[in-house]
Amino acid sequence: MIRILLTNDDGVGSPALVPFARALAGLGEVTVCVPDRERSWIGKAISRTGSVRLEETVVDGHPVWACSGFPADAAQLGIHALGDEPPDLVVSGINLGFNHGAAFLMSSGTVGAAIEGWISGVPAIAFSTGVWDGDWADWRARAESPEARDGWRELADTCVSILRDLEEAELFDHSDVVSVNLPFDATPDTPRHLTEIARVGYDRLFRAAGPGVYEHDFLAITRGDELEGTDVAVAGQGGVSVTAVRLPRAADVPDEVRRRVER
Repeated sequence: MIRILLTNDDGVGSPALVPFARALAGLGEVTVCVPDRERSWIGKAISRTGSVRLEETVVDGHPVWACSGFPADAAQLGIHALGDEPPDLVVSGINLGFNHGAAFLMSSGTVGAAIEGWISGVPAIAFSTGVWDGDWADWRARAESPEARDGWRELADTCVSILRDLEEAELFDHSDVVSVNLPFDATPDTPRHLTEIARVGYDRLFRAAGPGVYEHDFLAITRGDELEGTDVAVAGQGGVSVTAVRLPRAADVPDEVRRRVER
């Protein structure tokens, strides 16, 4: 039985949290350490000043450690402060909303928590779900309603099925972090694709809410490079995107450019 640390960026109130923890228990011993509130769009921020608190609580009958800091704080503390040994695997999610495309992946607290696992030498995977068509805010409201509980249980089982397959395929040996984006109605039989990260950005993030006051607003992906074979393209096709992420490394620079730069 492996030791699994489950974290997220949607906090203790996420409707995915307990269903995912219970589904993951079929793989091993699960410790849950998540932010004490939603901490989306925070990337891999780490608390530098002040203190971070951990409080043991119970959510829907399941033990949970609530962290006052960011998702990466929760992962860091879950790895190094909880238990006698670090976990064998960090699992982050299931996030409410896709984390596909470079701009969103780099902004994601869900992915940021998984990256913190890699920094600590622990294999890590992030799961994110969403809808491609329709009003995202309306979907989120429905996803957080009691009527969606069965859907979250089914999706959690699907994520565990995918995780088993990825471990059997030894994908973790060829990545630093694995990012999985899947539709909310995905099943183990939903078409699955190994993808590149779409090099896309986004438009304006904030709208004016008063003099000098701005609030996070609707945003849209701005098309960048070719999307075929990317995580964004697969989401548009209703498939499951599996991205084996390699973390920052220097670009390959042509020799001619290198000669002009170096002294």
